[in-house]
Amino acid sequence: MHLPDRTSRICLPLLWASCALLCMPAAAGSTETGDTTVRILIESPNSGEPVRNEVHQAPIRGNAVASGDRPIEFDVMILLDISGSTKAASGVDVDADGEVGINPKLEMLPPGAYPTGTLSSDTGDTILAAEVAAAEALIANLQRGGRIRIGIVSFSGEMDPDTGRRKRYDQQDAWVEVPLTDDFDAARARLPAILARGPYGGTNFAAGLRVAITELVGLQGARSVPRPEAKKVVLFLTDGLPTFPIGAGATADPGDTEAALAAARVARSAGVTINTYALGPSALGNPFAATEIARVTRGTFMPVQNPGDIVSFLQGTSFANVDDVVFTNLTTQEISYDVSLLPDGSFSGFVPVREGKNRVRVTALASDGVSGSVDFDLVFEAAGFSQRELSIELERIRERNKQLEILIERENIQRFRARQRKELEIEAGIEGAAE
Repeated sequence: MHLPDRTSRICLPLLWASCALLCMPAAAGSTETGDTTVRILIESPNSGEPVRNEVHQAPIRGNAVASGDRPIEFDVMILLDISGSTKAASGVDVDADGEVGINPKLEMLPPGAYPTGTLSSDTGDTILAAEVAAAEALIANLQRGGRIRIGIVSFSGEMDPDTGRRKRYDQQDAWVEVPLTDDFDAARARLPAILARGPYGGTNFAAGLRVAITELVGLQGARSVPRPEAKKVVLFLTDGLPTFPIGAGATADPGDTEAALAAARVARSAGVTINTYALGPSALGNPFAATEIARVTRGTFMPVQNPGDIVSFLQGTSFANVDDVVFTNLTTQEISYDVSLLPDGSFSGFVPVREGKNRVRVTALASDGVSGSVDFDLVFEAAGFSQRELSIELERIRERNKQLEILIERENIQRFRARQRKELEIEAGIEGAAE
């Protein structure tokens, strides 16, 4: 995370104080309900320090958080389904080898084209490969600095080959791959081993959830050290329905769903939020368990029609319950959506500026529709060489946002952005009338 210098440290309390007034729901002019507020901290540019470049784009960095007085800490457990069905093709060229794996069972192919039991013609493009790639991409985008810890749990359900039921009554079915850590490199280094082990067995939602909750809360047997003040989140990826611990591992019984929901109720009582991602037709054919787990824990449910798209979807998730951030130059009447928003609410982007003083507004949208903003003055000087790195970063942000807009239903964000444009027009009209 960017650390502000001494000048900005002095000014940060003032910015927080202004946010406390500016970001209240009524002041923001939004249609929010409940007690949520959106608070925004500007990390750069530093107060009183001019921005200089030749591209007339001012970079802005900061943090937004829904409720609370400051950017909060997050303990996040990624829960990966490694059951046998995740060996199926994901529909995406996950390993970027130029070949998109297909499921021979869903194609009209001559007999013997692939070995019996093949569910993906390219083993690097399986649903499990997409889950692992999604986890890798998410962790790679997180900012270091102590606010976020990440952990990884995998789950399946070992089956007796003769009966199809659990092999042992006391089998584990879920494993801590990575205890909560802020060593993101170590967490990413563990992912290839999960993929190499490969998919197998049934799908024990309850076992995976119990292990994830144990680690986040620090229950007996946990390998992680809990942080009481941290927001606790599970990102639950699955391509199917719960099929264990009751009955045969190839079929979903009501007891399997009830066991999963019982674990979800424990999570809620422990303050753990579970965001569920249902990958593909099997998971979406009957998503009751996944939707209820999210509802019970006040999390979100995300349907992913094409399992391979989870790589992009997971990068668009939010731990901080902030869905969008826009920059507005009130001086030039320009709005910028060239903002990269990370899961913890930290953001960076660019706003068009003119020489001299610019009045800039940063506005954030919370997941429940609440919005908040903070205004500050930014001084721009056209000087120095053209910043190639700045231009490259701007293009990267635009491309990433474009990909997320294609994949994710963003009606609430589109309404939010339209509202910002309308409010800017109204403000401009009032100022024009006053003159």
